[in-house]
Amino acid sequence: MGTSLTTEFWERFSVLLVLALAMTAILTAVFTALFDTLTARLRGHRSHGTAPRVPHPRVRDDRRTPVHH
Repeated sequence: MGTSLTTEFWERFSVLLVLALAMTAILTAVFTALFDTLTARLRGHRSHGTAPRVPHPRVRDDRRTPVHH
């Protein structure tokens, strides 16, 4: 017993597909913006609480390490 898909099915399917794609794009944009804002705030709070890093001065050592055989 085979059934064929009607034009009404394809119309509803295409409308629902377009709505699903639109909602996915909108929600992705919203959550990306919220995540970026949250990340920026967390980095901003963290940088105020710690002292800036001071690079460790490198000591130049021209001496060679002895090799024992």
